Amino acid sequence: MNDEPSRVAARYTRRDAVAGRYSLLRPEVWQTVHERERALLRRFAAEGVTDLAPLKLTEVGCGAGFNLLGLLRWGFAPEHLTGLELLPERHAQARRVLPAATTLWLGDATQAPVAPASQDLVLQATVFSSLLDDAFQQRLADAMWSWLRPGGAVVWYDFAVGNPRNRDVRGVPMKRVRALFPQASRIAVERVTLAPPLARAVCRWHPALYRLFNALPLLRTHRLVWLAKPASPSVGSRARDQ
Repeated sequence: MNDEPSRVAARYTRRDAVAGRYSLLRPEVWQTVHERERALLRRFAAEGVTDLAPLKLTEVGCGAGFNLLGLLRWGFAPEHLTGLELLPERHAQARRVLPAATTLWLGDATQAPVAPASQDLVLQATVFSSLLDDAFQQRLADAMWSWLRPGGAVVWYDFAVGNPRNRDVRGVPMKRVRALFPQASRIAVERVTLAPPLARAVCRWHPALYRLFNALPLLRTHRLVWLAKPASPSVGSRARDQ
């Protein structure tokens, strides 16, 4: 039996020791969050989405519910949102802040009781970079894909460049993303997020430097990816990256 979920829990415990690094009170953090939100809203608009309320979305690794709260603010209906979380303390935090109508499930996401073809969108944000077992990555990707209805999409946000100083994570390049979701009929990619070590350094001088450095795409380490599921079984081709 694969114990990758247990190893993931241990990695997040170590990460929590420096949790202040991810506080929204830090200028590099709130600028990263705002940039990512703007990019995702642009993607919704580019996909022709005009009303978020009818969309059913499941987030893998919802943590304390931060992303789901943002989606509610944008107009998603609470009863159409589902959060999956491995860590009991984060699951409990999410349950305290999210509406009762929002479904939360505690445990290994590959075992989550999400009905096949029931979701319009499946979101993951910096989850796969914490999964160091290739086979487990693929099982989770397969589960996420199975939950999508035809015409739905996986929404992926993660970093592609590894950090040699942190062995608890590894970058997930686009080649790997394609391999995890080989049936995607169309893939849209946007480079986002100034490299966090650089963002922390420049924001110590002045928060405005984040935007200046982030204007250089080569300094962005993360990818926002939209992986569309074919609307019908006959659709098998996959578009080139945008």
